[in-house]
Amino acid sequence: MSAGDDEDTEANRLTARLSRYARVGVNVGGVAMGALGRRMLREDGATGRDAEALAAALGGLKGPLMKVAQILSTIPDAVPKEYAAELSRLQSEAPPMGPAFVKRRMRSELGPNWQERFARFDIAPAAAASLGQVHRAVHHDGTPLAVKLQYPDMASAVEADLKQLDVIFAVQRRMDKAIDTSEIRHEIADRLREELDYRLEARHAALYRGFFGEEDTLVTVPRVHADLSTGRLLTLDWVEGTRLLSHKGDRVETRRLLTRALFHAWWRPFVHLGVIHGDPHLGNYTVRSADGAPDGINLLDYGCIRKFPPRFIRGVIGLYHGLLHDDRARIEEAYTLWGFKDLKRETIDTLNVWARFIYGPLLDDRVRKVAEGVNPAEYGREQVIAVRRALKEQGRVLIPREFVFMDRAAIGLGGVFIHLDADLNFYRIFNEEIEGFSASALEERQSAALAAAGLEPVQDEKHRTEA
Repeated sequence: MSAGDDEDTEANRLTARLSRYARVGVNVGGVAMGALGRRMLREDGATGRDAEALAAALGGLKGPLMKVAQILSTIPDAVPKEYAAELSRLQSEAPPMGPAFVKRRMRSELGPNWQERFARFDIAPAAAASLGQVHRAVHHDGTPLAVKLQYPDMASAVEADLKQLDVIFAVQRRMDKAIDTSEIRHEIADRLREELDYRLEARHAALYRGFFGEEDTLVTVPRVHADLSTGRLLTLDWVEGTRLLSHKGDRVETRRLLTRALFHAWWRPFVHLGVIHGDPHLGNYTVRSADGAPDGINLLDYGCIRKFPPRFIRGVIGLYHGLLHDDRARIEEAYTLWGFKDLKRETIDTLNVWARFIYGPLLDDRVRKVAEGVNPAEYGREQVIAVRRALKEQGRVLIPREFVFMDRAAIGLGGVFIHLDADLNFYRIFNEEIEGFSASALEERQSAALAAAGLEPVQDEKHRTEA
C-alpha cells in the first residue's frame, strides 16, 4: 500500500468515527423519547426492551461515551437498572489508530524529529482504550516507557457525548422521581473534561508518586517523563506486571496480599491526602512480582483522580463511626458534611441501608470476605431495590456531586475484591488507616502535597454553592 493509500485509509477511519458519533446522537435521542412514551403508557416490559435498544444505539461506539456508560453502570439507580445492565456490558477497548495517524499525532506533539527522542518506539499500540492508546517505547537511557497518545478530536466527542447524557438523564427525571441526577451530570462532565488534559494527569501521577514514594511495600506508581509529555501525550515508566484476574486461582495468601495492596492503594491516599483513584477498572491495576512471586500492585492511569475537601473525608469517617456506634447525631452530621441537604429522618434511614452495605465489611470485626453468601452478580442489588422503593415514597433526593465518584470507586473496588475472593479483617485494616484522623492535619498535608505536584488547592463545592 502506498503512503497516499495509507493516509486515505486513516482519513476514512476518522470520518467513520465522527459520523458514528453523529448517528449515535440521533439513535440515543430516539430510544430515549420512545422509552418515555412507552413508560407513560405503562407498557409492560418497556424498560427492558428500551435498554436493549439503547445498547443497539450505542453499538460499537468507542470514546468518551464509554466512560459515561461505565460510570452510570456503577451508580445505584442513576438510570433504570435495565439500562445499567446493558451499559455495563459495553467494552472499553477501542479500534486503534493506524500507523499514519500515530506518526502524524506524534509529530504534532513532539515535533518533526519526534522519533529521535526515543531509542525505540513501537508504532503498533500495546493497548487501546476509550480516550487514547498506549505504545511501548524505550528511553535513550534504556528505561522502558509507556506512551499514551490521545485519539483525535476527543474534546468535541466529549461535548457531544455529554449532550447524549443530558437526554438520558432528562428521560430518567420524567420516568423516575426518586433520584435527582443534576449534580451527577455536572460531576461526570467535570471529570471527563479533566481526563482529556494529560498535563493534569501527569501532575496527578506525580501526586501519587510523591505520596507512596519509590519504595512502598505494596504499591508502585510509575514515574512521569515530563520532557516527553504534552497536553495530549503522556509518557510514563513502563511497569511490568500481570493481569489481576490471572491471579484469581492463586493460593489464598497471595490473594490476601493483593487485596490488602488494593485496599492500601485506595484508602490510604483518601484518608491521609483526601484523594481517590476514581476509575477502579481492572485494567488499571497489574500485579508486580519479585523473584517470581507476587508482592504488590502497579497502580496505572491517573486520568480520573478525585480530590476532596477535608470536610468530605471527615464526613465519610464520621458516618462510619456513627453507623458503628449507632450514633444518630453523628450520622446526620456526616450526611450534611457529604453535601446532602434538608434530609428527613426517614430519608436518612433509607440512605443508611445503602451506607451499611458499602461500609459492611469495615463494620465487622472478624476475618471475612467482602460479599459473604452473595452471588457476585447480585452484589448490592437487594439494597438498591430497597433504597429506590423507599425514596419513591419519600420524595426526590439530590445526590451531592462529591458522592458520585466516591460511590463509584467503592463499588468498583468491592467488585475487584469479589474477584480475588480473599478473606481479611477489613475492620482492623480500616481502623489502622483512620486512627488519629484529624481534618486540620489532613488539610495541611493536602495543601503541601498538591503544591508540590503543581496542582491547585481543592475548592469546596458545598461551601462555594452555599455562598
